[in-house]
Amino acid sequence: MASDTLKGLNVAILVTDGFEEVEMTEPRKALDEAGAKTSLISPKPQNVRAWDFTDWSNSYPVDVPLASANPQDYDALLLPGGVINPDTLRADAKAVAFAKAFFDAKKPVASICHGPWTIIETGAASGRRMTSWPSLATDLKNAGANWVDEEVVVDQGLVTSRSPDDMTAFNRETIKLFADLRGR
Repeated sequence: MASDTLKGLNVAILVTDGFEEVEMTEPRKALDEAGAKTSLISPKPQNVRAWDFTDWSNSYPVDVPLASANPQDYDALLLPGGVINPDTLRADAKAVAFAKAFFDAKKPVASICHGPWTIIETGAASGRRMTSWPSLATDLKNAGANWVDEEVVVDQGLVTSRSPDDMTAFNRETIKLFADLRGR
C-alpha cells in the first residue's frame, strides 16, 4: 500500500557501474512506496550496471546524467554501496561535488555499506557518528568519523548502515529522517 509520508520529496540516487543492486533497488522501492520521487543520477549518461554480490547483474536506465543534474532540484540523497560504485564515484570530482552539495545545504543523506567512501571525499564524515561495511572503519576513523558497529546510525542528517542484512532498519530510518527533515 502506497503512503504519502514523503509525497512531493525528490530524492537523488547517485550511482555508477558496480553499485550493489539490492542497496539501490530496495531503498528506492521503499522511498517510492512512501511517496517520494526518486531519480537515478550517474556519470554514465544512459544506463548503469548493477552488481549482485559476486557478479554483474541488471542494467538500469539513468534518469538524469550527472553532467546535467542540479543538487538544488533534490531534497535528499541516497548513496548505495558495492565496492566498485563508491570507489569510482569518490574519484569523480563532479560526483563528489554533487554529494557535497547536499551536506552543504544540510539536506538529508542516506548511505549503506561502502557508500560512505563518497562521503569521506566530501569532507562530511568528520565529526559524525557513522557505520559502514566493516572494512571502511579505518577509513572513516581517519576521516574524523566516530565509527560504530551497529545496524543503523542516524547522526546530523545522515543515515548509515553496514550491509544488505541491515536493509529493514536502513529503509525505516531513511524514510523517518527524510520525513523529519522535510517537516522543518
